[in-house]
Amino acid sequence: MGQTRWSSFMESCLNIAVGFGVALVSQLAIFPMYGIHVPLSVDIYITLWFTLISLVRSYALRRFFNYRMTRK
Repeated sequence: MGQTRWSSFMESCLNIAVGFGVALVSQLAIFPMYGIHVPLSVDIYITLWFTLISLVRSYALRRFFNYRMTRK
């Protein structure tokens, strides 16, 4: 049968939420090593934008592959 759209969306959300945390902590650790100093609020906004992009990408790819697998 395959995964429902809602299940795909929820899995993508959880994956992206974990990724958000990892990305934010990574930026807080790595940016200063390269002389990049931004306020925490800017760091959060940057991470939010990339998180939104990642959510759309992840959901679209999952739906595409789910469609291909159930079509056969």
